[in-house]
Amino acid sequence: MELSDIKTFAAVARAGGITRAADELNTVQSNVTQRIKALEAEIGTPLFERHSRGMTLTAAGKRLLPYAQKMTALSHEAVFAARDDGEPKGPLAIGSMETTAAVRLPPLLADFHRRFPAVRLTLRTATTADLVAAVLDGALDGAFVAGPIEHADLVAVSAFREELVLISARRWTSLKELRAGTPESGPTALVFRTGCTYRQRLEQIFVEFGWPSAARFELGTLDGMIGCVAVDMGVTLLPRAVVERSAMIGNVSIHALNPAHARVETLFIQRRSGHQYSALSGFVSCLKKEDDVIAA
Repeated sequence: MELSDIKTFAAVARAGGITRAADELNTVQSNVTQRIKALEAEIGTPLFERHSRGMTLTAAGKRLLPYAQKMTALSHEAVFAARDDGEPKGPLAIGSMETTAAVRLPPLLADFHRRFPAVRLTLRTATTADLVAAVLDGALDGAFVAGPIEHADLVAVSAFREELVLISARRWTSLKELRAGTPESGPTALVFRTGCTYRQRLEQIFVEFGWPSAARFELGTLDGMIGCVAVDMGVTLLPRAVVERSAMIGNVSIHALNPAHARVETLFIQRRSGHQYSALSGFVSCLKKEDDVIAA
C-alpha cells in the first residue's frame, strides 16, 4: 500500500471530490483518479460512491479513513520532527474559520511574524468540519474552529469567546418585528456550506422559531453574506465582532439572542499524538491571555 495513495485517498475524502482534492494536492485530476483506482484495486472494494455532486465514502472507505488519517499525519510529523532542531523555522500550516481569520487573527499573526520571522506560515480558511478533518490527517498543523470539539485524537484549547447575533436588513428593528413580517416558512437563511458550525446553529434557531423549511442560500465570503443581508435577501448568524467591524454595519440590524444560542468558544486544535515541533510551539505561545483571549 503506497503512502502517496493513502494521502490522496484522505484528501479526496476531506474534499468530497477529485477536483478539489487535486487543487489541494497541487496535482492534476487524472493523477488523483489513478491513485484512487489503484488503491481500490489493491484493497479489492470501492472506497467512494460517485455522484453528480462529488464523491462520498462507502462503508469500506469509512473504515479505512481513520487509518489513512493516522498514516498521513504520522508521515507529516516524522519529517518535521527530524528537521526540528529547536529553532522555530520552516513551514507551518494553520487553518481558521473565515470569521476568525477576518477579525481575530491579524494581531496574532503579526505578533507571530515579528517573533518568529523564519517560520513560513500559511493560513487556510474552511468550515469547522473541514478544518477538523485536515488537522486529523496532518494537512494542517493546527486550526481555529468553533467549539465544542470532542475527539480522542485532538487537543483543544480556548482561544476566543464570541457572541453570535442574528443579522437582518436594517428595516427589521427587532426579532419580534422580523418574525411577524416574514412568510410562515420564514426568511431565507444565508449560510456558508455544510460543515459550518454557525450554519448548524442558525438552522437550530430556525427550528425553534417555527421555520424548519426555510430556504437556504449558500455564500462563500463574509462580504457577500453581509451584503446580501443588507439588501434584505435573508438573515444570517455571525459573531457580533465581525458584524460591528463591517463596512456595511449601517445597513443591517443586529439582534441579540439568548445565551444558549449566542455563546460560542473558538478553539485552537492540534493532534494529541503529534510532535509539537518548534514552529507550532512558537505559534501556541502567541495565544496570550488578554481580554477575550485565553492562554493555551
